[in-house]
Amino acid sequence: MSRVGKLPIPIPDGVTLDRSGAEIRVKGPKATLSARIPERISLEVGDGEARLIRPDDNKETRAFHGLARALVANMVTGVTEGFSKQLEIEGVGYRAQAKGKTLVVNVGFSHPVEMAVPEGLTVKVEANTKIRIEGADKQAVGQFAADVRALRPPEPYKGKGIRYEGEHIRRKVGKTGAVAA
Repeated sequence: MSRVGKLPIPIPDGVTLDRSGAEIRVKGPKATLSARIPERISLEVGDGEARLIRPDDNKETRAFHGLARALVANMVTGVTEGFSKQLEIEGVGYRAQAKGKTLVVNVGFSHPVEMAVPEGLTVKVEANTKIRIEGADKQAVGQFAADVRALRPPEPYKGKGIRYEGEHIRRKVGKTGAVAA
C-alpha cells in the first residue's frame, strides 16, 4: 500500500470536507479550497480524520492514491494554518514594495517591475528586502514565489538577486588578473 496514501488525515474542529463527484471541497476558518481527484479514489470521513482508499493495486491507481491524499492534506492545512514563503533580495539598490494588490520590485532593470498579486494571497514587504507571501493554497503560494524569484535569480559571482530564505547559492570564483610573463 502507498506509504503516503494510507496515512489518515487529521481533521481539526471547524473544518468540513465535502465530495461531489471528482471534486473535494474543504472549508475552514481561513478559506474554502477545492481540488479535483480521480473518482476511483474514495474518501471516508469519520472519528476526526479522513482516509482515502483505492479500489485496486494498478500502478496508476497507486500513484493517484498518494497524490490525492497529499492534495487533501495540504488543503486541510491551508484552511487552518495557511502557507507562507519568504524571499530575500540582495544587491545594491535592489528593493521591493507592496502597493495594495501589486508587488513593485526594483532589481536592476531600467524600470520597476509590477506584479499583480493573485487572488487569495497576501504579500508583505519588510525592510525593503524581505518579501513574505502568505495564503491558504500551497500551490498558489509556491508558484507566485517562484514567479517573483524568476525576475532576477541569484547569480553565482556576487550573489545578487532574489532568493528563498535560507537558500544556499554556490559561489564561483571570478576571473583572475592577467599574469605577467
